[in-house]
Amino acid sequence: MDIDLPYYLFWASVVSGGIWAADTWFFKSRRVAKASDTSALEDPVLVEYARSFFPIFVVVFLLRSFLAEPYQIPSESMVPTLEVGDFILVDKMAYGMKMPVLDLQLTDGEKPARGDVMVFIPPHDPRYFIKRVIGIPGDTVRYENKTLTINGERLKYTLVRDFTDYRYGIPAREYIEEISGVEHRIHRTRRPERSQSWVVGPGEYLVLGDNRDHSADSRSWGLASHDNVVGKAVAIWANKKPGWHLPTFHRNGWLEQGSQD
Repeated sequence: MDIDLPYYLFWASVVSGGIWAADTWFFKSRRVAKASDTSALEDPVLVEYARSFFPIFVVVFLLRSFLAEPYQIPSESMVPTLEVGDFILVDKMAYGMKMPVLDLQLTDGEKPARGDVMVFIPPHDPRYFIKRVIGIPGDTVRYENKTLTINGERLKYTLVRDFTDYRYGIPAREYIEEISGVEHRIHRTRRPERSQSWVVGPGEYLVLGDNRDHSADSRSWGLASHDNVVGKAVAIWANKKPGWHLPTFHRNGWLEQGSQD
């Protein structure tokens, strides 16, 4: 997401509300005092627009900032769980309520859990990213031979199928990966990859894409910070393929969530 909509909604609310308040408290009385016929007195166009749009800006700002926000999947990093063009619903209150723009923590929510699909801002990019939470604070995680071991226990993998990845024309496999009771499907190829290990510190999360060989995630740019968590992806509510296609609803459904163990 390249546009920080809450930021613009916040300032639109402040400016429109300021114009309306300033006119009500200072300027309207002067116009009334100068007018010979107060019944025909009209407010300036700018004030009319400010008064009309202020409640709209405030309501949309509150809904998107504190309750839920729609987000469209822009890349293939979460295939097969999330396809390009999926519209997902992000629960902004799940991990605690924050004041946008001012970045103040207003309430404490639950902590991100292993298996959650989380929206956040990574350390290297101001845009929203979406990945699966693999490691939580206190975890020791090793990634070797394309399998994950958390705190000395290897995750369970069940082969679903062999296929050719049409996007890249290379052999690939689909597995069911189970983490903290959450079963989800992942894609991976036979492309060699170096082993890595992490010790997840306080306020940090190890996040990976379900499309393991086509995802920029903690393996390349490090751990995600709790301070930059946006919310929990909870459902797919529509899908629109790139280009001139109408939205469809055949992929609608809830996303299974993890647990802290």
